[in-house]
Amino acid sequence: MNILEEIRKVLETEMKSIGDLIKKLNNNYVLAVELMFECKGRVVVSGIGKSGLIGRKIASTLASTGTPAFFLDPAEGVHGDLGMIMNGDIALLISNSGETEEILKISPNLKKIGMKIILLTGKPNSSLAKLSDIVLDVGVDKEACPLNLAPTASTTTTLATGDALAVALLEKRGFKPEDFAFLHPGGTLGKKLLLKVDDVMHSGEENPIISEEKSMKEAILEITSKRLGATNIVNDKGIIVGIITDGDLRRAIEKYGNLLEKNVREIMTKNPVVIETGKLAAEAVHIMEDRPSQIMVLPVVDTKRRPIGMLRIHDLVKGRAA
Repeated sequence: MNILEEIRKVLETEMKSIGDLIKKLNNNYVLAVELMFECKGRVVVSGIGKSGLIGRKIASTLASTGTPAFFLDPAEGVHGDLGMIMNGDIALLISNSGETEEILKISPNLKKIGMKIILLTGKPNSSLAKLSDIVLDVGVDKEACPLNLAPTASTTTTLATGDALAVALLEKRGFKPEDFAFLHPGGTLGKKLLLKVDDVMHSGEENPIISEEKSMKEAILEITSKRLGATNIVNDKGIIVGIITDGDLRRAIEKYGNLLEKNVREIMTKNPVVIETGKLAAEAVHIMEDRPSQIMVLPVVDTKRRPIGMLRIHDLVKGRAA
């Protein structure tokens, strides 16, 4: 057995299944998205076995991207959990065979409640398909399993279809990063999407600023006293025109013997990279890391390019914006 060859075969089979799925796209997908978009209640996702596991993920993805959804175990549904369903809910059922006993048992009740049913299945002419309002064919020619038994390629196409529906709904709702962050307030992801440069910048008395007319002696005192490794340089209108960093100082010491007598304008880096107030801290991280040589400090400016703060890469990483 060649392990890498077997893995390659599986990946190629699943990749082909996704390609075949694209060829099956039809107006039913449009109808499914519109039905879920217009739903006044929740999308109730249901499936059992491997389909149930995929269904749980689809329900979670829908809920986290702005479409209220939850997973209903069909086996529990016939023992009272149908009571969780509310007026206005719709059903998203998953059954590769279209003959799943547990789902067939609850489907008539779903219809009696008045629910519209969207079905993801590999058998568009099955019993469940006949009970459904919208049928999405996610069938595959063969599973990636060499026995053609274990759900592999079929679960991949089902999962991909669920993702596609969720993303289409996200786009249709105009779902923004801020909306996503609101639903993910915990952990690194939430912080990355919620944290603004204003939350982590050094401002007020902590913000190093010096006039371009000053001497390097005064600039060095400003850098060392504020301890941020740099200072903003402004003109007589308070607009940023340059920056002097610890790196600039080291290079200047090597170049000039009389550094303290030099004017700030002679040493500063002109037209520095800046970021405007109100931007996401994650954007600041990208700006600082994506330069040919990484920037360790970044001035924060207002709409008139007046420096109102300074960011250090250390503070951004500590705040988990990276």
